Amino acid sequence: MGEDELVERLLLRLSETASGVPLYRRLMGVLEAEILAGRLRHGVVLPGERGFAEALGVSRVTLRKALDGLAAEGLLDRRQGAKTAVAARVEKALFGLTSFSEDMRSRGLEPGYHWIDKALLRPSPDEMMALGVSAATLVWRLERVRTADGRPLARELSTVPAAFLETAEAIDGSLYAALAARGAHPVRALQRLRAAAATAADQAALDCPAGTPILAIQRRCFLADGRIVEVSQSRYRGDVYDFVVELTR
Repeated sequence: MGEDELVERLLLRLSETASGVPLYRRLMGVLEAEILAGRLRHGVVLPGERGFAEALGVSRVTLRKALDGLAAEGLLDRRQGAKTAVAARVEKALFGLTSFSEDMRSRGLEPGYHWIDKALLRPSPDEMMALGVSAATLVWRLERVRTADGRPLARELSTVPAAFLETAEAIDGSLYAALAARGAHPVRALQRLRAAAATAADQAALDCPAGTPILAIQRRCFLADGRIVEVSQSRYRGDVYDFVVELTR
């Protein structure tokens, strides 16, 4: 794809995004869509910042913020004094974006939960960074134990801007279903997995012994316009829960 064609596509897609979303986030969203769709291939060098910003009608600060955000997500390579290129390796989720409830029902298990805590409050500094919101924004902080056929499998902490969820009582099992009812169903997510050992809080919530292996998962969920609708931290019992990936050749 030539530079002129790229600029035309980005301008068209930007015109279709919600005007209430910060411009750098809209630009991040449309660039990411081009990369993930394969229209911007791995290794392709983007235009220089000055000319690129002028062609798009945005400030260099806005463009730089969008490019830095995509670099932080592993989609772009940015080095001091060098040009920006589409990363040679793009991180992809191992699974489709499904809820815990959907996962359990697909296995023939009945999903359930019980609350540990739910509160409407101002976000912490970490939540502000993760959600891209200000200190004045109200968020729901929701902590639950997730069960399958009554057996505790995971301890889950989700933070959702109050604009996307009217009340915690709107959650009847699936948070994603409650978000969908408000027109805010996430369409993509970035997910990180790591190994951990059960903490005292995990042992109490998940009824597991000390030293039980834990799969710790961090997830950020996005709407189609690039806004972040949820950040979550889930801790799954590694002795009873497997993540499976089908590989083909």
